[in-house]
Amino acid sequence: MSARAIMLLVVLGAALLVVQSGIYTVAENEQVLVTEFGKIVGDKIRVPGLHWKAPFVQEVHSLDKRWLEWDGSANQIPTRDKKYIWIDAFARWRISDPIKFYKRLHDEQSAQSRLDDIIDGEIRNVIANHDLIDIVRTSARAFERGDEVDDGQTDETAFKPSLGREQIAALVLSKAQSVMPEYGVELEDVKFRRINYVDSVQQKVFERMISERKRIAERYRSEGQGKRAEIEGKVERELLRIRSEAYKTAEETRGKADAEAANIYAAAYNKDPELYTFLKSLETYKTVIDGKTDIVLSTDAPLLKYLRQEH
Repeated sequence: MSARAIMLLVVLGAALLVVQSGIYTVAENEQVLVTEFGKIVGDKIRVPGLHWKAPFVQEVHSLDKRWLEWDGSANQIPTRDKKYIWIDAFARWRISDPIKFYKRLHDEQSAQSRLDDIIDGEIRNVIANHDLIDIVRTSARAFERGDEVDDGQTDETAFKPSLGREQIAALVLSKAQSVMPEYGVELEDVKFRRINYVDSVQQKVFERMISERKRIAERYRSEGQGKRAEIEGKVERELLRIRSEAYKTAEETRGKADAEAANIYAAAYNKDPELYTFLKSLETYKTVIDGKTDIVLSTDAPLLKYLRQEH
């Protein structure tokens, strides 16, 4: 191979190396900063496609422009009313100002670490300034009547929640959002994935819940028994009234029937006293005389009047 050919190959290789070092690609989900000796050159580049930079002296730094996830570690935090709970939270963020982001944080790993400090700190501050009842409830909805807590008080008299879990999370988001713009970061949302008691008090909480439910059940049972006694009393009084009225009606009917029978008997006696006496004597015979009864009477006893007569 001649010296000219070798020189040509060297020139082509150098040109290829220069082109390769000067051309870079921006993807759809990226935004790019170009630095020269550590200093940012120009503005951010967000247009997808091929771009050119000064070979060798300039560097390309790709940053994601999508929404990214921050997943915090579960932490044990005390509430204002001294209840220790585990808080597990997550958030969504993105790089809104690449230049400021690069100057303050440089890369995503540093951003995640900074988010740990800021969001965890704000969660601790907000949780420590609110009672447990504000944190575990979804909203600040008023308590329903009938729920009970310690000392026999109803929930609505014992606690008056001012916020709910959603409002607490929004408060954390608001406080964190006020800090993040100085790092070129936009924080979109903060949510609580899980809220739970620490193991040392969880069993006591369960025992208290069971005790409260039993107390509520006993109250309902007592109210039911009282209502039952009231209903049974009304039924008994109504039954006595019905029986009394029925007895009164029966006695009145019986009295009227006896009076009517007496009138009939009197009318029959007045029409034919002899026939009346005869019929009454037959009724007496039927009642008194039978095959098992011995009667000792004188021969002139009135009862034997019709038995002595010969027909």
